[in-house]
Amino acid sequence: MSGPGRIEGGSVRYPNARILIFAKAPIPGLVKTRLIPTLGPAGAAELACDLLERLVRRLSDARLAPVELWCSPDPEHSLFRALAESVGVALRTQRGDDLGERLSRAAEDALGRAETVLLVGADIPELDAAYCASALAALAESDAVLGPAEDGGYVLLGLNASAPELFTDMPWGGERVAAITRRRIASLGWRCPELPVLWDLDRPEDLMRYRALRPK
Repeated sequence: MSGPGRIEGGSVRYPNARILIFAKAPIPGLVKTRLIPTLGPAGAAELACDLLERLVRRLSDARLAPVELWCSPDPEHSLFRALAESVGVALRTQRGDDLGERLSRAAEDALGRAETVLLVGADIPELDAAYCASALAALAESDAVLGPAEDGGYVLLGLNASAPELFTDMPWGGERVAAITRRRIASLGWRCPELPVLWDLDRPEDLMRYRALRPK
């Protein structure tokens, strides 16, 4: 399912790429659960809305490549619909029993329509158009590109080909995700440069960093 998709295949720098943003519907009590003790269920959901809307607008306004919002559990939340209407981002539904399967299926789907995909999360305050542009430029000369996270995961994974083995039996949320991904990419014989390390907003101590960014 998709929204208006006003820049789909239009005047973007990388028309044969897709930027896939993965997001949960910002329902109080179900998102940013580690921040609920600090912000409360409604406050944590409001933060998730803010993070997602800012990211979608940053990446869509840059017109690097068509942006797709991969939604969980479905695209029916009012924020998803509002972004589709106001920004033109395409809405799609995450499918799979765990995060790895959902990422793998989305990458395979998008690679059936494009030559390159970037998989990104919705909670990385410093992930911007320049960061994604660096990833897309790297993919012109390599097979994959990795954007590591401070916590040992990753904030971005770029691919020129589908590789389900990068996503299966992965300890998602743990500190070994990036390291395991590096090893699996190496086992494929792929070239994979890395981007600067970024942080994602998951813990109460991350809130001060985020609030320092807000005026920008």
